[in-house]
Amino acid sequence: MKLINALVLLLFLSSSAFAVSLTEMQEMALGNRQVIQQYVTSLEQSEEDITIAKAPYLPFVDVGYTLNSLDEAGTYEEKENSTIVGSVSYNLFSGFRDKYNIQSAELLKAVQEYSLIGIRQDLQLTVALAYLSVYERLANKKVAESAFETLGKVYRDGESRFQVGLIGKNELLKFRVDYDNADITLKAAEAGLKKSINVLSRQVGSRIEFADLDFAEFKDLPALKNKADYTQTMLDTRSELKALEALIGVSEAQAERDKSDYYPRVDFVGSYSFYDDDYISGAGSYEDDELRAQLVLSMNLFRGFSTEANVTKSKLSARSGKYELAELIDTFSTDLDNLFIDFEVSLDNVNVANRSIEQAQENLRITQLKYDEGLQRESDLLDAITSLSRSQYNYVAVLRTAFSNNFQITRMVDGF
Repeated sequence: MKLINALVLLLFLSSSAFAVSLTEMQEMALGNRQVIQQYVTSLEQSEEDITIAKAPYLPFVDVGYTLNSLDEAGTYEEKENSTIVGSVSYNLFSGFRDKYNIQSAELLKAVQEYSLIGIRQDLQLTVALAYLSVYERLANKKVAESAFETLGKVYRDGESRFQVGLIGKNELLKFRVDYDNADITLKAAEAGLKKSINVLSRQVGSRIEFADLDFAEFKDLPALKNKADYTQTMLDTRSELKALEALIGVSEAQAERDKSDYYPRVDFVGSYSFYDDDYISGAGSYEDDELRAQLVLSMNLFRGFSTEANVTKSKLSARSGKYELAELIDTFSTDLDNLFIDFEVSLDNVNVANRSIEQAQENLRITQLKYDEGLQRESDLLDAITSLSRSQYNYVAVLRTAFSNNFQITRMVDGF
């Protein structure tokens, strides 16, 4: 799988006409990350537990060879003797213990399946958020570059004005301080972008280069969704809820299993034994063999109240699971409600942030014209530049929030 993913990535790298999409990176992560294999291994273990639980439905076959050495010979047993015993036993009834053991094992397998679904969904969400982080860092870098270029032009213009005496040294120094600060901010943004690509590569499990990304998923805003539909889908399909429901079923099955101690047990045993008055079977002077069939009925009359305690414990475990399920449903429902609130607000804020950028750009244009004519101070021009950068950073922030909420809403319904 890793080799296939590497070849796929190499194919994308070799052609500038293609870019790695979010879905492709998520699929690569599912194939590359060891955490997925960890859960797959747990699922395979649960399959073996089912086989173990079904074992009592098959007969048990045993064979034994015993050497005996006595201090003196007895009436019916020589001083040195050996016995070979072979037996086949089959349980006919054990109070439905085996039935509920199998049911419990199958439910535990279902828990592992839901856990695997959950970790796959979590990993895909992590990749999506890491990809979004790269997009955000890139947008912030562009804002920092724009501010750096604008302040660079202002500083160079200020130098020219200072040379001809139109501004003083202190005004030029103000430009320089802001210009240097923009330089520092740009370098930090470039470093942040590189680090975000490293994080994305780590989540994918393969090296991702910046040139591989075209951010097509972020070209259009996500659409507003129907909260009622998503709430119902979450309650019906969310893997954590289904896993907890299965665990409740496990506890209920274990309670029924523990009740089997109140019932009798019936076993059929067929055995064959061969006695010889020598350590080596067949080498003695006296031999005797026996073929025996037995129907064994047994029942426990008292076990120190452990049976009652085990049944009660399993019932309490099921009750506790139901309480936990109710709490988890309330938590998920609240989280989904809050995500929808944030999502709706972020979509509205995108329009506000866009309008703010337009106003900041117009304010900078007017302030620049007035400054060129000597009608505005240097601090006013710097404030206008800062205001534009702030509005652009706000736009990036609300855009990131909108996509982040959309990804998290998708995760709430196991929608990746």
